[in-house]
Amino acid sequence: MSQQPPSGRARGRARGRARGAVEEPPRRPGAGVAPSAAAPPPVATAPPASGRGRQRRWVTARAPGAPPTSQLEALSLGEKGAGAAPAAQPFGRRRRGDVVIEEPHTRPAHVQDKKGSTGHPVPLVTNFFRVSSTPSWALYQYNVSFAPEIDYRGVRISMVKEHIELIGETYAFDGMILFLPKRLEQRETVLFSERRNDGANIKITITLTNELPPTSPTCIQLYNILFRKALHEIGMQQIGRNNYNPDMAAYVPQHKLEVWPGFVTSILQYEANVMLMADVSHKILRTDTVLDFLYDLYNKTQHSFHENATKKLVGEIVLTRYNNKTYRIDDIDWEQNPQNKFKMFDGTEMSYVEYYAKQYNKTVRDMDQPLLVSRPKKKVQKGGKPMEGPLYLLPELCTLTGLTDEGRADYHVMKDIAIHTRLTPDKRNDTLQTFINTLNKNEKVQKDMKGWGLSYDKTLLKLEGRVMPPEKIWQRSGSCNYKPQDADWGKEMRGQQLISYVPMQNWLFIFPQRNSSQAQDFLQALVRVGPPMGMNINKPIMCEIRDDRTDNYLRTMREQMNDKTQMVVCLLSSQRKDRYDAIKKFCCVDHPVPSQVIVSRTLNKKQMLMSVATKIALQLNCKLGGELWAVEIPLKSMMVVGIDCYHDSATKGQSIGGVIASMNNSLTRWYSRCTFHHSGQELIDGLKVCLQGEWNQESRVRIPVCT
Repeated sequence: MSQQPPSGRARGRARGRARGAVEEPPRRPGAGVAPSAAAPPPVATAPPASGRGRQRRWVTARAPGAPPTSQLEALSLGEKGAGAAPAAQPFGRRRRGDVVIEEPHTRPAHVQDKKGSTGHPVPLVTNFFRVSSTPSWALYQYNVSFAPEIDYRGVRISMVKEHIELIGETYAFDGMILFLPKRLEQRETVLFSERRNDGANIKITITLTNELPPTSPTCIQLYNILFRKALHEIGMQQIGRNNYNPDMAAYVPQHKLEVWPGFVTSILQYEANVMLMADVSHKILRTDTVLDFLYDLYNKTQHSFHENATKKLVGEIVLTRYNNKTYRIDDIDWEQNPQNKFKMFDGTEMSYVEYYAKQYNKTVRDMDQPLLVSRPKKKVQKGGKPMEGPLYLLPELCTLTGLTDEGRADYHVMKDIAIHTRLTPDKRNDTLQTFINTLNKNEKVQKDMKGWGLSYDKTLLKLEGRVMPPEKIWQRSGSCNYKPQDADWGKEMRGQQLISYVPMQNWLFIFPQRNSSQAQDFLQALVRVGPPMGMNINKPIMCEIRDDRTDNYLRTMREQMNDKTQMVVCLLSSQRKDRYDAIKKFCCVDHPVPSQVIVSRTLNKKQMLMSVATKIALQLNCKLGGELWAVEIPLKSMMVVGIDCYHDSATKGQSIGGVIASMNNSLTRWYSRCTFHHSGQELIDGLKVCLQGEWNQESRVRIPVCT
């Protein structure tokens, strides 16, 4: 029986189609997208309603500060005299259409200088380089139209490039909008080009629409585009959002890891200047492939191999070294292998083995390996053609990125990696200085920057900071003295009473039989350190289990817990995420009660046992609702709200938002709440409900629900 070719795509230029997709006219591999009808203009819609009943749809996000293209095209350049641009709006006001929007005033009227004077000055070196422009620098924006219309972006770009003698070698064109560092002689310039496939004469109209100052958001966007191009010129490769240098990789062979040095960069306006922010970053890769990982896993767990492999790999990020791109693994297709075929652009079928040999000169050796499935978030390709179906990747050609949970918990792994990733301030300064010198010495980069009239400073920005007086740490008995340069006042707090404390009268202590002596020593230390801090710690219900299997912990908690249980403390013989997650799920969801998990190795050093017991006692008191210490908060009747969003890599389509809010003037009591919302949203849907609950909890005055 013949096997139907799988849908989807091989990674590279070849693209498949989703099941049931309309057949396209054949075209050869690597050819551009066939011309299609122009896309309709975007329709403005009202903001979607919050909540779960909201209609879900894909929305193309726009980078902060980047004006929409449709608005850029509508901009016109004001002329002096008649038809001049309207006068500038007063400070704090701006006009949007016919509506005047009042900007918030964040600086009091009596404050002339925002710089303070408290503390003593200290010279600082930042990780910023100033981006300078020539005097009277301006960026000229043009709208480019074609008659008759040209649908394919690549053809439009090549036609404009034919007139390089007029527009100059320095320009930026995305197919619709042209940016030049100079102004053309005419406000409207008409050019003609011949279309190669049919010889048609195409009229190109270049119309000046705007003259932008160096600090314009559009200029900032252009600076970042030019900088990414400069990074490519010096051999940096973009992986995700950052850029790395694979030629300077450091290898950690004992752990099968390699570290790529790189940089996090962005260009933004800071006060009156445009700055390049650069910071050192590192990409950790594994030297073994995903296929190696699958073989190792199979040797360990043959009976549940498929289930374990899916659990381990789904949500992980892999790097394909043949094009240095990263992909998220969403599934594993166990029914396919490299010998399966897919359809090329021209309608012909090709196997994955043949494709990678022809396209990337890669030889696939294992014909029985499954295919990794990646469903990209982007729904449109660069040419404007919708993406169809998922991507299929070969495990043999993929490398896992980052560290496993076991690797992060391994002291030796983290120590060996830190040799390459942990930099002193002096070393970080030298690395950034070498980076900017490389840019400024590259002839191609300097030629492009000179064409645009821009340059990067040769040294890091220096400024004067101030060292503030140390904050006083207040406890029940008063304030304590500590060394602010250490940023640690644990020793000074030992023996001092806490602001408020909750007696531990009914609590469970669960530990394996082989850790019985450690549990007894820890309990004695805990009872000793509690009273000086004001904590009354009664003897717990001691629950000794035969071994550290997860079921033993859960069964013991079910049997021993009751309505009066205040706290559950579990001593684990080893650090395992699945066991920890199961205990926390039981104590947070199934039977809500505060819990504390302790790994036995933290109790190994007896000379440190009192210090460890003190820190754990403080955590227990906080979880029971006690207060440890406070700092002076001058502003009264203030609620501080914190919001964070967690996007689980293993669960697409849903994110979790966490909201906390202070409950008193000293900011030592807090209310917390979680809410589920749609994936990718940083401003959570349930924010109103969370804030309403926080206000009701603090003021005890109910706010009616408004929908």
